Amino acid sequence: MHRHILDIDAAAEADRIVAWLREGMHQLHRMGAVLGISGGIDSSVCLALCVRAFGAERVVPLLLPEKDSDPASEDLARMLVAHYGVTPLLEVITPALDGCACYQRRDEAIARVFPEYDARAGYKAKIVLPPRLLDQGTLNVFSLAIITPAGEEKRARLRPADLAQIVAASNFKQRTRAAMLYYHAERLNYAVVGTPNKNEHDQGFFVKYGDGGADLMPIVHLYKTQVYQLARHLGVPEVIQKRPPTSDTYSAPTTQEEFFFRLPFEILDLLWFAQEQGVSVAETAAALGMEPDQVRRAFDDFAQKQRSTEYLRTPPLDMASLGAPIFATADSGLAALKGPP
Repeated sequence: MHRHILDIDAAAEADRIVAWLREGMHQLHRMGAVLGISGGIDSSVCLALCVRAFGAERVVPLLLPEKDSDPASEDLARMLVAHYGVTPLLEVITPALDGCACYQRRDEAIARVFPEYDARAGYKAKIVLPPRLLDQGTLNVFSLAIITPAGEEKRARLRPADLAQIVAASNFKQRTRAAMLYYHAERLNYAVVGTPNKNEHDQGFFVKYGDGGADLMPIVHLYKTQVYQLARHLGVPEVIQKRPPTSDTYSAPTTQEEFFFRLPFEILDLLWFAQEQGVSVAETAAALGMEPDQVRRAFDDFAQKQRSTEYLRTPPLDMASLGAPIFATADSGLAALKGPP
């Protein structure tokens, strides 16, 4: 175990993914790729890989902003498509979200915690997990943070019912984006390329049938720090590489570390790799210059996240595995096929 254990041969890995994308597209009998881009590192790397695999003329990147989106996301996404020579499509999903009462349902739950909250008056909100995971053994209990029009931040712990409503309403955003991606994919006979990485998929930082739904997942096997290695090799613009990963879901700015992961990726990935490989707490601590209690807290956090989000990774359960239905008589199924005597 050492700090460079997750270093990859980025050139070889890019070639391997490109070959896999081409083979996958052939198996799916599709003619090109559709993917959502946000100006973030994951979608940028996926776009670069798709352009290598299929050519710019067979890649359709979608910009899918809504009224809570950071304007910088669209600016960076437009810079990205110009960099790789692809033509984007813009689909503003705010009207669809209004139609689903996404904002209304979310704000109703927020107002139960902070009655003064009013998005129309300039209030902003986000949900966050406790910081400093390595220094204190806190559970994954979400708090709601609001920012008043005057810039004051207030925080309160969320009750499960309020958290569930805020998350369920906010998930309209990812599911609406998925619907739009599949609309364009189906009209073009293209495949949808998903952008989740290993951290997001395996720890549950995605929306089922939202950003977790796709036909091809080219970076789902890569830790976040490995995605950055690919980005450097593929020439992703430096301003995107330096941008802190964000959820860009809530109206108040929120980094992925603040919202979900609780650790910077440079240390998170090494700790998680050690846990997955069965490296002991003591050996991990010695290799990374940490205290055993810090390593143990991180290991516990990873295990808890994977347990609590297993539902997201579970495919639909069905009765087909049990075989044919139970007929009233042993030969009734055959009789039905033969018809009347």
